[in-house]
Amino acid sequence: MTPEYWNALANHFILISALLAGFSIAFVANLIVSDTKSRVMKYLQITATIAASSFLISLFSMTKILMMTTKGYPLKIDENTFYIPRIIGGVTFMIGIIALSTLIAISGWTKSKSMGIITTIIGILTLLTVLMVS
Repeated sequence: MTPEYWNALANHFILISALLAGFSIAFVANLIVSDTKSRVMKYLQITATIAASSFLISLFSMTKILMMTTKGYPLKIDENTFYIPRIIGGVTFMIGIIALSTLIAISGWTKSKSMGIITTIIGILTLLTVLMVS
């Protein structure tokens, strides 16, 4: 793949990762101030933290690729130069998507069993759909 393609791809990953990281961080902050101490809330906190961390790692990995593929980058690059940021960015992005889908699935269990079943189905369908179009 050409550096121009990687540049455009990294731009898209950065935008998506930044938005989803922001959402996940806001969710984590909301859970921190919550007074509820149930087991489901603990799982929500862990899952939201994994999502936020994963999207942040992806964001900075893709930023490195963006910098390296932008015209004027001072060092010589080839495809092997950004192999590690590409793998780390892609893997952590997918971990973030899985964690975010899990967050959706778990969220309903804080209200009731029927709401938990509905959100679990929605979370699974979301994950499967994202994986199909990726």
